[in-house]
This record gives sequence, C-alpha cells and structure tokens, in this order.
Amino acid sequence: MSMQPWLEHYDKGVPKSISYPQVPLFNLLEQSAQKYPDKPCTIFKGAKISFREMNEITDKIAGALAALGVKKGDRVGLFMPNTPQFVMAYFGILKVGGVVVATNPLYTPTEIEYQVNDAGIEVMFVMSNFYKLIKGVQPKTRIKTLIVSNLKETLPPILSILFTLAKEKKGGFRIEGGLQPGDLWMKDLVAKHSAADRPKLEIGPDDTCLFQYSGGTTGTSKGAVALHRNVVANALQIKAWMSSLNEGQEITLMAIPLFHVYGMVAGMHFSMASGASMVMVPNPRDLPDVLQSIDKYKPTVFPGVPTLYNAINNHPDVAAGKYNLRSIKACISGSAPLMRETKEKFESLTGGKLFEGYGLSEAPTATHCNPLMGVNKTGSIGMPFPDVECKIVSLDDGMTEMGPDEIGEIAIRGPQVMKGYHNMPTETENALRDLNDGGGKWLFTGDIAQMDKDGYFYIVDRKKELIKPGGYQVWPREVEEVLTANPKVLEAAVAGIPDPYRGETVKAWVVLKPAESLSEDEVKAWCKEKLAPFKVPTHVEFRTEALPKTTVGKILRRELVRQHKEKS
Repeated sequence: MSMQPWLEHYDKGVPKSISYPQVPLFNLLEQSAQKYPDKPCTIFKGAKISFREMNEITDKIAGALAALGVKKGDRVGLFMPNTPQFVMAYFGILKVGGVVVATNPLYTPTEIEYQVNDAGIEVMFVMSNFYKLIKGVQPKTRIKTLIVSNLKETLPPILSILFTLAKEKKGGFRIEGGLQPGDLWMKDLVAKHSAADRPKLEIGPDDTCLFQYSGGTTGTSKGAVALHRNVVANALQIKAWMSSLNEGQEITLMAIPLFHVYGMVAGMHFSMASGASMVMVPNPRDLPDVLQSIDKYKPTVFPGVPTLYNAINNHPDVAAGKYNLRSIKACISGSAPLMRETKEKFESLTGGKLFEGYGLSEAPTATHCNPLMGVNKTGSIGMPFPDVECKIVSLDDGMTEMGPDEIGEIAIRGPQVMKGYHNMPTETENALRDLNDGGGKWLFTGDIAQMDKDGYFYIVDRKKELIKPGGYQVWPREVEEVLTANPKVLEAAVAGIPDPYRGETVKAWVVLKPAESLSEDEVKAWCKEKLAPFKVPTHVEFRTEALPKTTVGKILRRELVRQHKEKS
C-alpha cells in the first residue's frame, strides 16, 4: 500500500519503524537477567523466580537436553499449563538450538499423535498430570524421552506440602509407581547439570525457533514455522506499541495459555523484552484464582480474550467489590470480537484501557492493535504495527488492492511473518504470495476485512465461514454482533447449515443471561430490525451452557454445525 494513513494516528512515542537487533529469541531473557537480575521473572502462588535464576535454570536445561542428544534444529515438545516450568523448558529448548512445539493440553490423543508425528518430536516436557495421557500416545509416535515435572515443584514450601496432602493424587499429579524407564524428572536434570553445561552454539536470527500449530478450527492443523527474528520482531513491536508503559516496572497477568501463540508472544515474550514479572495462572477458567491473582499481585498488563473479560465483568464477587482490580493499566484483547459493552464495563471496573488487537499463528501472533491512548474505534482491530504493510485485496482476483471501506481479504507483509508451513509446500504457496510489487511475498490471512480512511481495519469474517443462503453473502460475525447487542443475550454464534431450498441457511445458537427469557420469534424480530431479511436466522437454538470454544475463547462454529448435523 503506497499510502499508510494509520501512521498519522499512532500514539505519541510509538515509532513508525523499529531497528531490530539480530539476536536469537532467548537473548530477551538474557538481557532482562542483566538489567533486572533480582526482579521476579515468574510469580506462582507466592513463589518467585528472579530473571537471574530463570536464566541460570534455562542454561542448565539446555545442558541437560544436549546430554540427551538434542541437536540444533531438533523439535522438542511442551505439554504444560501456565507454570514456571513452561518458561524454564521453553527457553532451555531454545538455548540448545531446539525448536519449541507447544501442544494444547486439552487435545485428544488423536490430535496429539498427529502434531507430535508431523513435527517429528522425540523429547517432550510434560506436567505429571498429563503423563499417563502422553504414555498412551507414545507407542504411535517417535517420542523416546518424557521430561516430567510436578506442579508442586515450583510452589512455596508450605503450599507444596498442602498440595501433596490434599490435591496431588486427587488432581492426577501423582504418578503411581514412578516414571517408566527412559523418562526423567525435570527437577533431577536441573539439579544434575550446571549452567556451564550449556553447549556453545551459533544460533542466529535466521534459525528456526518455533512450530506454532494452528488450532485446526478452519481445517487441517498446520505448523507455522517461525524464525528467531520473526518472534523477536513481534515482541519488540508489541513493546513499542505500549509506549506509555515503563520498562522494568510492569507486571503481566499470564492467564492466557502459553501454549497458544497469543499468550506466548503478547504475554511471555513481551514480558521478557520489557523486564516485566509474570504472574502465572494455570487455569484461566478458575475465575477465583484469576481475581485473587489480580488483587494480590497487582498486575498492570493483562492480555486476554473477550470471554475472560466478560466473565470478570459478570462475576458476583466483582460486583460486590471483593477484589481490587485498579492496578490494571493495559489489556490487549484478541482471538475474538470485543463487544462495546464488555470493553466499557471492564474499563470502568479497572480504570485501565482495554483495546482490541488482531493476529494469527503465521505472524507469529500480533499484526494490528488499537492505540493504547488514542482513539479506539468500536468493532475495529486497530492499525498495523510499525513496519507492517497491510492491504485489502480483491476476493475476485486475489491481486487488486481495494480502497477505503471496500471489502476484501487482509494481506500482510512484515518482519514477523512466518517462513512457511512445515511439510506443506502447497499450503505455503497459497498463503505466501507474490503480488509483483518488488517487495517480497505477502501473507494472505483468510480473514475478510475493510479499512477506513484513517487506516483502522475491521474484520468482517473468516473467508471460509461465509454463509451463502440462496446466493447471498452473510458474514456470521455481523449477525453475532446484532444478537449480542440484545441486553438479554450473554453470548451467541452464527453459522451456515444445509437447507434443501436455499442450499444453505443461517442458524443462531444463543445463550441467555441468568433469569432472562426470549423466544425464537423475539430473536428473529430483533434481528429483522437491524439486518436484511436474508441475514436473519431461520433457525434459533437456545443453549443453557456456554458455547464450545477453543482454549483462547474463540467460539467453535464448526463444532456447532457438526452437532447440528449429528442431530439432524
């Protein structure tokens, strides 16, 4: 795009371009260990590990992995929730030249098997409550060694004892009979090795550091290959965007899963680049733990998802004033549309700023964001980060650049864009395309959007989730926004279902707020006031429980369609 109108609307202090150091990703930890050696890197239930200690522990783990035969370029698995052990393993893998492959702990054995085999994982870090699950999958994979940790190993001494007595066996963390031959305890490896055991390797910005698998919500899960320079660039872009924050003084609430690229980059890598302490929350669905962590440790930065912010807004203990949330200064919301009501209520409760951003595994997370201090436009994902070029490209020819307010597919070019998909040359070619402008390839995101005259972008919907009733075009998100604007509706999802007459028709799944009632006719009447007739749902299904979601709060429309077809 020859014109970049968004540059005129950046917050004061946000640079139009950044000078990126040519360093490996783990340099972010090493730099914070030098600048802020005694500042907590992680805080977990009161136990603190300083940046200096974390740097030393990760050196030891790198040495242990080298002793196990892990070589530069080998893929190493990570199967853990948000705990200090995740951070230890992650940077230990990077320091031995390995490639991190973090897997969603909620995956089924079939999904785990696919990802492990596709990446070629032979060594995997596992929390002890998942040990049995991974051992069941192991015979169908190339996994040779599991490195296991128990949650209690990083708890404060008293809590560790209480955990052993009350929760270890009940929560599945105790491994009866011990580890099987060939497997190792992570704490034993750390105790056995010294920081001097870390191998001396040349690891540069163009080496691979991460395979980030897409969730598979829109098709087959693909491993996006990120180089060290891609992830370093994205961490520094996020840091630069938060221009009003103070390096070395912030505290990040890590409630968004670290195995997901959003939590990994916008949470952990941002914190490493900023010298920010991370308050670890293993289970974001445990709202009392989330709220107690905010009240006790006073985080200032809180990356999250709309469903989590909405849950906090509606929690009775928050309404009763039981928790003090006023420490929060900045929250980037991602993965799903942020509704105006959620934003405004959360900001009134915290006094902080909640602003919507956008990203994807292929970049390797964030590309756009609303300004922290400037104008936040309702429904907008904001503006491209420094050094990110962005176009809206015609849906008809995939080449023509669209003008302001015209709809097309988002195409992105920037320093954080992936190298490609692992073992998927055709998919890589489809995603990374040359538009013959002499500047290199563009990432085609699969997201449909438009840009206004100020350079703010608005997601219309996923390209693959477009509904075509009778040849018309209906974007699910547009209908969902109308439904959730109804004061009685807690959450809603919209998708296309087969229809013998129209080929496809619009169906809505609706969850009402407690003690509220609505009929199907009332829902349709509400929609008719705000939508063209062909966009109004022809079917409405009320649900009493939350709609199925990914671990980062994105509603699984495909799962709802599958359930509908199964019933039909």
